[in-house]
Amino acid sequence: MDRCVVLVDAGYLLGAAASLLAGEPARSRITVDHAALIQGLRERAEADTEQPLLRIYWFDGAPDRVPQPEHRRLRVMPRVTVRLGALTRSDGRWAQKGVDAAMHAELTELARNRACSDVVLVTGDGDLLPGLMSAKEHGVAVHLWAVQAADGDYNQSEDLVAEADERRVLDRAWITQAVRAKDNGGSCAPPPATRPEIAAILSAPLPEAALAASAERASEAQAAAARNGAAAPTGEETAHSPAAPGGKGVPTPKDLAGTLRGPGTPIAAAQPAAQPPATATLRWSSDKGWMERGGPLGEPAETASLPTLAQLTSAEQRWADREEDITTVGGDPFEVGQVFARRWMERLPETVHLQKLSTMYPRIPHRIDGELLRYAARFGLLAHKDDQIDEHDRYAIRAGFWREIDVRAAAEHAPVVE
Repeated sequence: MDRCVVLVDAGYLLGAAASLLAGEPARSRITVDHAALIQGLRERAEADTEQPLLRIYWFDGAPDRVPQPEHRRLRVMPRVTVRLGALTRSDGRWAQKGVDAAMHAELTELARNRACSDVVLVTGDGDLLPGLMSAKEHGVAVHLWAVQAADGDYNQSEDLVAEADERRVLDRAWITQAVRAKDNGGSCAPPPATRPEIAAILSAPLPEAALAASAERASEAQAAAARNGAAAPTGEETAHSPAAPGGKGVPTPKDLAGTLRGPGTPIAAAQPAAQPPATATLRWSSDKGWMERGGPLGEPAETASLPTLAQLTSAEQRWADREEDITTVGGDPFEVGQVFARRWMERLPETVHLQKLSTMYPRIPHRIDGELLRYAARFGLLAHKDDQIDEHDRYAIRAGFWREIDVRAAAEHAPVVE
């Protein structure tokens, strides 16, 4: 078949790009415009091989082989197939498992079935040498691409380089069309929409009631210290305690509970507290710690009757949801929250449930919040990143949920123009 196939070892391509642009192979140091990168690979492959592209295979690792948001974006692009190996942590470092074997199997299978005349390999791993040699024996021309090395030397197996039919180097100018170093302040991807509600959650000062409570706690701490004969905390120590304004801590949902609106006010009419920016809305989640739990299984009585999305979803809808998740939902945390909220609202049998939810704003009832976070886990969100939960993803997921509820609630209550 007179066509070309591209096999990309993402760990090599992006790791080498990070070394070149940021000085170290950590992919967290770069931002990638995957659409531009795929388009660049396609154009370069068709120009080098003088054959039309059949497909780009993207090989990468992921924790438990769960597709991450970038993998979800890639696999719905035209002519792109994503193959995932495992990503495991050992001695403090992440390592891919099974990626080389998958590339070897795909390479030999394509050559054996004469699916293409030319194969482009973007890799540096010498473990692919047997597969490369097998492909050549089946009459396939093998093009080996390297990423320009940061130190000017090879970053590929010398045996792999020697055995390839053609070799090209993707230089800095080509790489920077789709990849930028974060430290340089560059971003090749379109900037995300401003989300002041997330920034407000992280930076909002405490309301007056919380300040009074903080001062009371400080006085109690000083009194307790005096009784125990210990030194009382200084003003500076108090100012930097987690509950103090301007400190490093984040105000809790309980601190901010009464600042947004009175009970029963519709969501669309809710206004942020006077202190945060006028465009910001503070959104928090989980009713844990807000009140004494009553009702079944310790759940607050007013949330016990709220149906979960699982209860509202039929088998046919569940299948359609999964299809949508696979083909159209990119996995951005804010988007995930919006999709969940949209489905929940569309399937509510009566609006009283939405009205009940609105009285609990800005928190999400614990049972629905747990379901929301479990849904987000399908997209690789909430996974351990450098041994810590990414809390910003949680804020973004919940902010997306409330934003969708706001928009749809406002649309339903908008006056009809004759």
